[in-house]
Amino acid sequence: MLNETAMAVLEQAGATEPEKRIRDRSATERAIVKAAKNLLAEEGFQNFGINAVARRAGCDKQLIYRYYGGLNGLVEAIGADLGNWVKDRIPEDAGGMFLLTYGDLMERLSLLFLEALREDPLMRRIVAWEVSENTEQVKRLSEARSKALGQWLDRMRGSLAPPKGVDVAAVNALIFASIQHLVLAAAAGGQCAGLALKNGKDWEKAATALKRLVRGVYG
Repeated sequence: MLNETAMAVLEQAGATEPEKRIRDRSATERAIVKAAKNLLAEEGFQNFGINAVARRAGCDKQLIYRYYGGLNGLVEAIGADLGNWVKDRIPEDAGGMFLLTYGDLMERLSLLFLEALREDPLMRRIVAWEVSENTEQVKRLSEARSKALGQWLDRMRGSLAPPKGVDVAAVNALIFASIQHLVLAAAAGGQCAGLALKNGKDWEKAATALKRLVRGVYG
């Protein structure tokens, strides 16, 4: 029979080993999701597959099946990660502004979304796919982003209410659509409908126009 000291050693080893495995799995999952996002951003869905992601992540492809159940599960994980994208890129604070009206809030969100989209190639691809690829995978990613933005707005608005008679859903959809088209056009050709979008001064002009549009509706 094992003495008490030996039993204690075995119990301690058994208690710490699962923690080590959990840490290793967590790191591997992060590496897989990061590799998948980078692959999507660079090459799109055309070359997006289990083997390609595994090579990029430096892991056995069986781990992707084990952790995510396959490619669809991995896309779901990327979609969930988009919620963190909104949290990281669009902070839930006023940024020095006094949010006294719904217009203040929408100005803040519009400018943050413009900046975040400009800086993220994967999110730009997702936006482009929304209007060019009607696939289940694209729908999942688009819905995850839209849901996260809607939740941000709900949390931040508090008691702020838009002006009466304004169709908020329609107006906000047009605001976000204009931002998205502006950023995609700039990435493709450095301009949009004759508006140059190549340097900081150009983008300041665009941001000023965006604020005027938002204020024109919401005051």
